[in-house]
Amino acid sequence: MARNVKRLILDGALELLRIEGGGSITLDAAAKQAGLTKPGLMYHFPTKEALMLAVVDHVADRWVQLLRDRLSRPLETASPHQRIRAYVEVALDAPFDRADFAICADAHYRTALTDTWVRRIEPWITLPDTLPDTERARLTAARLLADGYCTAAATSVFPVPDRDRLQLLAVTEDLLKDETSR
Repeated sequence: MARNVKRLILDGALELLRIEGGGSITLDAAAKQAGLTKPGLMYHFPTKEALMLAVVDHVADRWVQLLRDRLSRPLETASPHQRIRAYVEVALDAPFDRADFAICADAHYRTALTDTWVRRIEPWITLPDTLPDTERARLTAARLLADGYCTAAATSVFPVPDRDRLQLLAVTEDLLKDETSR
């Protein structure tokens, strides 16, 4: 039961970010959104910092689950190309919005939140030093293209037309070709 309440609180906090268009989440607003009293929320998340850490972890959980679904094999057995491909496919395909962007952007300004992202996502995008420079550059370019698209889609500041997304997938496919298949 407590797990369901926590999920309700975290989903509600994300919904607040969607409604507010980003910004901060207060304990009062998060409690109201979840249909709880502030003390009821604070039983699960005693401070705003604890709530924010949990929200970032909640969003990172979603990312990791989407990545695992795309990879369809254990992360530890995947090649750099397979890991980056999964990352690119998720970033170009999954629906992300302002709440996702706000959580990611806010994390940049707070070390504890940044640490959560790094710990959860870094294994997917870190490239081995032994990878040839041209391969590293191609995989990094594909990831950065995907990051840019994801940011544009989530913020709607400079949205990419749907017809262009398919072409971006084709460009990343070329970047993601394994050297052995060239």
